[in-house]
Amino acid sequence: MFPATVLVALLVGFHVSTVLLASGMATIVALLGSRYGIGKFIPLYYGSSFSYIAAVLAVTNASFGVPASDELIGVAQAGIVVTGVINILIGLIIRYAGGRKAIDVVLPPIVTGTVAAVIGFALGKAALDMASGVAGGMAGGSVQWWTVAMVTLFSTILFSVYLQGKGFLGMLPILFGAIVGYVVAAAMGMVNFASITSASVFTVPHITFPNFTSSLSATAIVSIAIMAIATVPESTAHLYQIGLYVDHLAEEQKREKYGLSEFIGFNLILDGIGDTINGMLGGSAGTNYGENNSLMVISRNYSGVSLIAAGVIAIVMAFSGHLAGVVTSIPTAVSGGLAIYLFGVIGMQGIALLIAEKVDMFDPKNLAIGAAIMVIGIGGHIGFNSFLPIPALTGIFPNGWPAIATGAVVGILLNLVFQVFKPSTK
Repeated sequence: MFPATVLVALLVGFHVSTVLLASGMATIVALLGSRYGIGKFIPLYYGSSFSYIAAVLAVTNASFGVPASDELIGVAQAGIVVTGVINILIGLIIRYAGGRKAIDVVLPPIVTGTVAAVIGFALGKAALDMASGVAGGMAGGSVQWWTVAMVTLFSTILFSVYLQGKGFLGMLPILFGAIVGYVVAAAMGMVNFASITSASVFTVPHITFPNFTSSLSATAIVSIAIMAIATVPESTAHLYQIGLYVDHLAEEQKREKYGLSEFIGFNLILDGIGDTINGMLGGSAGTNYGENNSLMVISRNYSGVSLIAAGVIAIVMAFSGHLAGVVTSIPTAVSGGLAIYLFGVIGMQGIALLIAEKVDMFDPKNLAIGAAIMVIGIGGHIGFNSFLPIPALTGIFPNGWPAIATGAVVGILLNLVFQVFKPSTK
């Protein structure tokens, strides 16, 4: 999870060391919470989620690798804290008021899958800006930047495809792609090593606090918190996945099944607690990581204690000045190549969710919901500096309604209309 969690911090303008610190703490608290809450570990690691990048970046407006101001980070933190509260509430509803079916009424796969797709595709321009050099201040882009970005992109794709199923190495295509891109960029004189050579051995993470009083706080809360609807099915799927393999191992060892799939609601509560910790310290909003699930399946190690150790390692790494220096030295062109792949994968995973849930795309209701979310979310995010600037609400939303959140809300409302006024099936 390390390359992805760090990349999120660099993309949205958060402090890398702080994100690692919060990630480690959120993981440890969640594991201990599950151990003492339900009597068993839920073996999941909590890292930064890509689902929130567009919403957070709209608040911080950060350049790659350059931390945003404490004020803007604090505003984004307000949204992350509320995200945690929403996850906790959804978890409580699932746990005590009807299970997952109650959530599916409000957040069916056509909504969650389409929103997930929108999040990835809406970030397409940001990825190309980084890859071309536009994000670095070059108005027309740069052949040099494109070269490094394309080498990074194709290296990452090749590692992803040809190392699949190759054990531990197959879990690290993003890291390997970044290393190849970094080496090429260094050979072309694009890496500034000053951040490494001037770094201290020991550094203290830069802690910031949530800001609920800024003129942008309401915008941040709405745009960031509503993205929780995209991580609910993701988190649930990861729990089902790891639960299946843990139970299979128990059967092999002739032991009682662990039954993790029974704790969907509690798992979302832990997700919410993790986001609350991130929001209070200055970490990015997170989710439990599927990448770690795959590694646990390969190693057959589902130990909660091992994952607590991973959390401790992340916290220790947060105090390494040289690590922060290495991460900061990564050229934007490298991150652009990675982003083209990663953002596209996010979008494709949303489509995969629609396929996996067998959403009927010949149903006019589903077409209407998906179409509205797609066009409003993607078109509004890319094409408008100020989306839906409603005069009566400019005091609350000075930059207009956040487009992706608006698309998600429209989709939810359309679905509720169809639930209340059911169309004829003739």
